Amino acid sequence: MNRMYVSVGRRLRAAIMLLVVIALGFAGSGLAQAVQIGDIDVLATVPATPGFPEGVVAHGSSVFVSGPARFGTAGTGPSAIQVFDRRTGTLKQTILVTGENLAFEHALSNMAWGGAGRLFALSTQLGLIYFTKQGLDYAQVGYGDPVPDLPICPFSGSCSPTAFDMPPIVNDVVFDPQGYAYVTDSLQATIWRYAPGGGAAQIWFQSAQFEGGGPIPFGANGIRLNRERTHVYVAISSSAANPAQGTIYRLPLVDQPTEADLAVIHTYIAGEMPDQLAFDSVGNLYVSLALSNQISVLAANGTETVRYASAPGDAIPLDNPAGIAFDARTRSLLIVNHALLSGDPNHFAVLRMFVDDPGTQLFDPDSSETEFGE
Repeated sequence: MNRMYVSVGRRLRAAIMLLVVIALGFAGSGLAQAVQIGDIDVLATVPATPGFPEGVVAHGSSVFVSGPARFGTAGTGPSAIQVFDRRTGTLKQTILVTGENLAFEHALSNMAWGGAGRLFALSTQLGLIYFTKQGLDYAQVGYGDPVPDLPICPFSGSCSPTAFDMPPIVNDVVFDPQGYAYVTDSLQATIWRYAPGGGAAQIWFQSAQFEGGGPIPFGANGIRLNRERTHVYVAISSSAANPAQGTIYRLPLVDQPTEADLAVIHTYIAGEMPDQLAFDSVGNLYVSLALSNQISVLAANGTETVRYASAPGDAIPLDNPAGIAFDARTRSLLIVNHALLSGDPNHFAVLRMFVDDPGTQLFDPDSSETEFGE
């Protein structure tokens, strides 16, 4: 009985200490009230130039945010990654992308931490690039070639299984344990794959089910591996057959998946537009819903268990939430406000929602496991 009492006491003290650490982490950015699951505060505001942020990565003492992710950038300044203090949200540094032809459309979408101090980012012009810290600055290095513009099928060579000829738009990236990088192409109904070390992108999987429709015809969008590293999950934001429908699909993590391998995990039917994905530590899948301004949580069987939204009076509401990533230190979900439709620069922000979970771990291209939210 005494041992049980001591054990319970230790567990209780540990739980209290954890809550204290979480509360202190939130207090660093000004959240004074009691923290409850679903509470959202503002970690950082993102500069209006270049604005329209999309990707987010938490690593070390920093949170990295990429942008702009929009059309109409021809003639504007370079794409950029903003570096914020992970605890206070203070803007520490701006990394400007070099090598873009600024006279033409250029954008930076999502990112992945690559180990060995490498931060990977997807550029619509430059392909898959990465940045390494050198002194006080970051050096930019090319890694994966830009994906090609495919003709529509049927065609004698590689082609896009879409009804309309659209340009490539690379959107999200994830690495598998062998170092392959998987990249979604939102307008060509394709998931590309780069071999370890980069180079030319190869078609890994295509499906007419991945073609988007409607005024924002994005198809393949967010992409992640499940906890067991056995399957690839991809968000299809809209459907050519029904623009109001968005779907989460699953594919086996094999060299050559087929259409027969494609499994529906969950379907959104009210124009919510599922965007980015993140797995928690127990296998639940968090999905940012760009048009309904919500975060959806799916159980392992695909059932939606809860949706989170902004509360009345929140300093900055969810506004086209895009990139999401776990911050293990505060057991919270970081959410990037894309604000693509409102265009309100006051809504460009990184929000933080307490979920009481550290998130799952992801692999980097050096085959050394690292937790993005560590």
